[in-house]
Amino acid sequence: MKIYTKTGDKGNTSLMNGISVSKSDDRIELVGTIDELSSHIGLAKVLSDGELKENLSHIQRNLIQIMAGVADPRELNYRFSDKETASLEHAIDEMEQAFPRAKEFVLYGGCELSARLDVARAVARRAERRFRRVSQNYGADAKAVQYINRLSDYLYVCARYTDYKVEHEKTEGIQDQVVRNILKDM
Repeated sequence: MKIYTKTGDKGNTSLMNGISVSKSDDRIELVGTIDELSSHIGLAKVLSDGELKENLSHIQRNLIQIMAGVADPRELNYRFSDKETASLEHAIDEMEQAFPRAKEFVLYGGCELSARLDVARAVARRAERRFRRVSQNYGADAKAVQYINRLSDYLYVCARYTDYKVEHEKTEGIQDQVVRNILKDM
């Protein structure tokens, strides 16, 4: 089967349930935004390791499920539960206890990973806005909407925590170098 079908050459595409819609349809815009979000999360994942990398992969799988639910809202297997949102909330709470998060506006770009997480967060916020429009016009899985909202919070806190860890490591490195210099001079 070829990757191109030529059916979209006139500006239409099909949802998973076979309904033909304009490529500018709100649902297609939402699916495209969530796809873009997943791509940005993939970029952040490249710089991640351990638990964060695993969490970002899990989030990408959840986003695939959400896209499928938008493209075929009658398929109950694509519905979300409170469990995934609760998991994000738990991770947010754990990270917020691990560092003193600034309460004022933040200048993004403390390091490459946090910058990538912030771009993903901004795209998640756009997905929230697009989800609202789809919800108003076609109906939407309320739990998936809630998940996307919490996901943007999660990405924000991940970015701030990453900045904190990078800054903390720099400070420790400077302190270690000072101690080495003192010991060397003795």
